[in-house]
Amino acid sequence: MTAEDRLAALGIFLPPPAAAVANYLPFVVSGSLLAVSGQLPIGPSGKLDPAHTGKLGVAVSSKAGQAAARLCAINILAQAKAALGDLDRISRCIRLGGFINAAPGFAKLAEVMNGASDFMVDVLGDKGRHARATVGVAELPLDSAVEIEALFEIAGT
Repeated sequence: MTAEDRLAALGIFLPPPAAAVANYLPFVVSGSLLAVSGQLPIGPSGKLDPAHTGKLGVAVSSKAGQAAARLCAINILAQAKAALGDLDRISRCIRLGGFINAAPGFAKLAEVMNGASDFMVDVLGDKGRHARATVGVAELPLDSAVEIEALFEIAGT
């Protein structure tokens, strides 16, 4: 199955990729690498769902945080498709970097980040297994609960 087939089987349609909101590029291709800038859990409406704003451990549950991380991963793949034209050009997800807007003492960061990690494997199969970093932070843009960035290896470059 292709990545697009897996997305369809999951009932996922990639949204238009989000435009950069400051002085950065949404993605950069360099040699055989694709770096995708941090993506927020922006929904199909083009807006941040109120359920995905605020701090984990206060306003946002772990389950809602996982859903936000999954949506970030969907938006990462939308950027990857815009960059490459075909998700099957991805030969490996090398790394995901997760930033969790966490209240002091919130320790379920890895559980939240699994929303993105599990999704990457669901769509890319073994090519989706990756290294990762998960960091609790004091604030994120737009009071987002989660932001995730990615690094991919590209086949045939």
